[in-house]
Amino acid sequence: MADRPTPPWADQIPEGGFISYGPTYKVGQYFDRFVTDWFTASDGTKMKYYFFDPTGYGWPQKGDYPILIFFHGTSNALVGDTCINYTGAELYASDEYQKRIGGAYILIPVANEYRDETGRCQGFWSKEYIEPADELVQSVIATRTNGVGTRFAFGNSSGARFVFRIADAHPENYDVLIPVGTSDVSTEEKIAEFNARDMYLLYSICKRDEFNKFETDVEPKLPRLKAMKHCTIFNPEWVYNGDGGVASIMGGIEMGQHCLMNAVQADLRLDNGKPMYEILPNGITGYIAEVLAERRAAGLR
Repeated sequence: MADRPTPPWADQIPEGGFISYGPTYKVGQYFDRFVTDWFTASDGTKMKYYFFDPTGYGWPQKGDYPILIFFHGTSNALVGDTCINYTGAELYASDEYQKRIGGAYILIPVANEYRDETGRCQGFWSKEYIEPADELVQSVIATRTNGVGTRFAFGNSSGARFVFRIADAHPENYDVLIPVGTSDVSTEEKIAEFNARDMYLLYSICKRDEFNKFETDVEPKLPRLKAMKHCTIFNPEWVYNGDGGVASIMGGIEMGQHCLMNAVQADLRLDNGKPMYEILPNGITGYIAEVLAERRAAGLR
């Protein structure tokens, strides 16, 4: 496309490959399945959140559905309801994804982001949000559900870093971590604590992530993560869109390979239904279903 800049890696894509300039799924088709509300934490922090309840869409009332908690990336709170999609959560509210999982609540906490006088995004996820965000999660579980089973914490980019930070502080409240696109992982001491609690980790980052240099920022930390009993490492060579093309997104800087969450939202499936990657042939919904079965068999929440 003539109006699109050529990615710096264009000459490196596999032979016969092509560049794809956006996800192929429709954005916004499930926004109306999410209710919007506000929560005020004990320290006075007021935060918006989006919530999906499967029992409003044909699933029976019961007390052990999993809850999928999605933490968005930096500046995603500034796009209104499109934040639902940018977190990677939207399609998980679809009938198809819900059926693959067996029903699940979805919660999207929203940071209080804003643009400063220079146009830079401020107010994104930081340590100051740990307690308010955790309180929000616990309040929603207590007031909007009939009880939950396994608690999954997803995160995209800075939201992925926040997944590690909130789990570091409150490992008792999160069972499965799915951070996508961060090199800022937990310490060996925290990993040992996660192990003691039988936590699961699906660590996902592309080897060509534009913001995290794999050889120096990511690869040296993988042995630490692999020390977890229940750890899956997902480091694809390329990020793909549903049309099978290598993903290119120009956000002031080329960041298509950083946006692996788009593929996660597509359930790691191409538009023709074939898996994008051999390591997770049943997609993220398949991973969730397998983890739920394992944890139930082991008597875990």
